[in-house]
Amino acid sequence: MNGAFKVPELPSSGGSKRKLPSSSSTDTSGAGVKRPRTNNNGNADPLANLSKIPNSSRSAASTGNAGSIPIASGKGKGRAATVEDERDEEGPQDVRIQDEEEDVDGVYGVAEETFEADDGDEEGGRFFGGGTNETQERILDMFANVADEQASALPTIPELRKQIIKFDRVVRKNAEMRSKWVDQPTKYLDSETELDRAFTFLYPLPQNPLLYYPEVIKNELLLPDLVQLLSHDNTDISLQVVSALYEMTDEDVGEDLLEAEGEGEDEDEKREEMRTKLRLIMGDFIGLLLDQSILELLVSNLSRLNEEDEESDRTGVFNILGIFDNFLGFLPPLANQIVEQTELLPWLLSRLTVPAYDSNKQYASEVLAVLLQEERGVRMKLADLGGIEPLLLAVSVYRNKDPGDTEELEYIENIFNALCSVLAEPELKHAFLEAEGVELMALIMKEKVVARTRAIKVMAYATQGEDGKGCCERFVEVLGLKSLFSAFMGKGGPKKSKTTAAFATSPLEDEEHVLSILASLFTSLDSETPARIRTLAKFVENDYEKIDRLLEMREGAVGRLSRTDREVDMEKQIMLENGEEITDEEKDDWYLRKLNAGLSHLQNIDYVLAWVVMEDDGAQGHTKMLLSRKGKTFEDVIGVLKELRDTIASDAEVDNANDGQADVQPDKVMILDALVAFCQQL
Repeated sequence: MNGAFKVPELPSSGGSKRKLPSSSSTDTSGAGVKRPRTNNNGNADPLANLSKIPNSSRSAASTGNAGSIPIASGKGKGRAATVEDERDEEGPQDVRIQDEEEDVDGVYGVAEETFEADDGDEEGGRFFGGGTNETQERILDMFANVADEQASALPTIPELRKQIIKFDRVVRKNAEMRSKWVDQPTKYLDSETELDRAFTFLYPLPQNPLLYYPEVIKNELLLPDLVQLLSHDNTDISLQVVSALYEMTDEDVGEDLLEAEGEGEDEDEKREEMRTKLRLIMGDFIGLLLDQSILELLVSNLSRLNEEDEESDRTGVFNILGIFDNFLGFLPPLANQIVEQTELLPWLLSRLTVPAYDSNKQYASEVLAVLLQEERGVRMKLADLGGIEPLLLAVSVYRNKDPGDTEELEYIENIFNALCSVLAEPELKHAFLEAEGVELMALIMKEKVVARTRAIKVMAYATQGEDGKGCCERFVEVLGLKSLFSAFMGKGGPKKSKTTAAFATSPLEDEEHVLSILASLFTSLDSETPARIRTLAKFVENDYEKIDRLLEMREGAVGRLSRTDREVDMEKQIMLENGEEITDEEKDDWYLRKLNAGLSHLQNIDYVLAWVVMEDDGAQGHTKMLLSRKGKTFEDVIGVLKELRDTIASDAEVDNANDGQADVQPDKVMILDALVAFCQQL
């Protein structure tokens, strides 16, 4: 019967673009890494401790390394001017001098020279505590500002083509040197450093994707090179690729161009044309990456990274998750392909089981919620992997405590949304039941925590439909009615704080979920069973206060709905006066607007009310008295139930005509017919 009513809306993946928290002083480049890196074969990369990636090669996603000072090299046809430092007699400085290679016909892009003081410098050493006075610091800042300005300059298309050619040469040179000097990493150190610096030109490209991305798409070198480098033996190089692709696929790419168009009708039209063109370009760009098997390579990099010990690796994981998030934002149906072709889903579930909470755990939950949002195949795959258990374990941590900050609140929200998506599939309700999900939700509902309202929402999904009968029975068995009716009466809400206020659900949303559960209980619980009698008794106790509350909700729903009814009636009248045909599309749109405005609320209320008055004479008399005080009768209830019955029957006929099988069971129509017939006798 529950399918007769508006199904609670599945979670969406809206919201602002996630960025790595600033509290994480991460150098995404991996500069200063002291441990052996692992290559694709599981062996330590001999160059890992020799190759250090310059901060300049990273985007704004990196917080940078305060211990390095970039100095812009001069440009010219010859080699750039170099800076040499004397070594301190007390101890050698870790000085890296990076000279710009000769330009390829004026190729855009300036290399940087980075000097880093060794951690072991003794006091009095030249670089100790920065090693410069105030005047020298100002001079160095001037150099750094010049470098930043040059790095952010936008290339012309001819310059971009030359950059791509130069990048390809650097990639090939490094591959050749590594192949030639397999056992002598010092021999290919220079080529690795050169490759490490070569990514800089990619970061300005997202500033104008309409100009640059078509060139990147048309070029046959760049994207294959980038994808190939994801499997580079030096993990720092693969992280460079990840960082660049994270920025280039950002969902906000091109937004600055759109905002720059200004205001006005002509500007709005141009902006819409640009937005359409941008989406097509991004679709082609991501499509080419997919053709290069990038999904598998991204997931394989997750297993190479050590989040526990390496900050750069934690940033790499964050950026890989960000790329998947970006892909799904542009192409939601890609979820099935990701799950079928990669091991991302098992990795995400495993990541949720890590006890400690961090930003990557939060982002993993977000990507998981997005994957489960639309595609049935993904949900069924999660069930095959036993994924409901990890979700419940993740939720159980917050059974009697609230999260510490808003980011952790988002994490909880993502897990509950994932559960709701899973429970939208009828077959998975049994797995939820077997994993003792009902017991956990009932326990959470007893506590005054922010997770309480989310647990009610999960139970609204779990009890829906014929497959939810077991969850209905279990819910009553584990004493869930007390907590449910406490929420029904508007009591026992979570403790208020600035943190929880940001994620507080609306009272109307909470009411809708409670009413959905009640409708499911009256539909699924067998007559004369202890569970059904206990449910009915809740409406009788305390002088029928639950019926008072039910009719109070009804009055509010009618008031909200009346405003939308007037708007719809006015639109109908205008269309008829203009001789316009009212199509099924308009009818469906009007009905959906009414559902959202309060009709869904009203349908659940009247359905529950009809069941209560049919099964208890005292409730019947009390309801009739309260309705009369408001100038209402049971005819008002009958009208709502009839409309619901006709809608269900119409949907069933459409389903039969389309595929010969109705999604709505005939007994749902029969139940409504019986309720209407009874109310007509009152």
